[in-house]
Amino acid sequence: MSAKAMVFVIDDDPSVQKGLKRLLRSADYESEGFQSAAEFLARAPHPGPSCLLVDVQMPGLNGLALQEALIQRRREEQLVFITGHGNIPMCAQAMKAGAVDFLPKPFKPNELLKCVERALARSVKQRQHATEKRTTRAMLDLLTPREFEVMQLVSTGLLNKQAADELGIAEKTVKVHRGRVMEKLRVNSIAQLVRLVEKAEVPPMVPRS
Repeated sequence: MSAKAMVFVIDDDPSVQKGLKRLLRSADYESEGFQSAAEFLARAPHPGPSCLLVDVQMPGLNGLALQEALIQRRREEQLVFITGHGNIPMCAQAMKAGAVDFLPKPFKPNELLKCVERALARSVKQRQHATEKRTTRAMLDLLTPREFEVMQLVSTGLLNKQAADELGIAEKTVKVHRGRVMEKLRVNSIAQLVRLVEKAEVPPMVPRS
C-alpha cells in the first residue's frame, strides 16, 4: 500500500486492547488503542487506509452507535466488530451498515488478521474511488449550466435533435455545447462520457418525453 495503513483498536478492556495490539504488531501492522468510542472520535481522521477493531459492548457509545456516528460524518474507516455477547440481529445490523466482519469471541488470531487484511484492502479501494469521484466532479465544475444539461441528456443516449427538443433550443446549439463538453472533459466518445458521469455519481437528467 502506498499510503501508511493504520489499525485502530477500540476496547474498554486494557488487557484485550494490549493483546490485539501485540497480535497486530506481530503481523507488521501499525496500531493505536482507545478505551472508548468517544476517545476515538476526538482523534483527527487518519489520512491513509484504516481499519477499526471495535468491541460491540462498551460503556457510553457502543460499537454499533460508533458505526452510525462514522456514517453520519461520512468517515471512511472500515469496521471489524468483536464481541463476546453478539446475536444474529446485531450482526445483521452491523453488516448491513457496511461492516467488514463480525467476530464472536473467542476467535483465532489468523482469522482476525484475515479480517484486517480485507478491511484495509477495502479501505484502499474506497479511497481510490473517492479520489476519482472528486477529480471527475472537479472536471464537471468546468461546465456551464447549459453544457451540464446537455451532458446529462447525451449521456442517457439521446440524439442531438432529441436533446434540443428536450431543452427547447436549436439542434446546432446542442452540437456546439456537446463539442465543448467533450473538449472540457477530455473524452472522445459517448461511452467515455457515460463512464465519467458514473464515476462522478451524477444522476442523468430524465427526459420529459
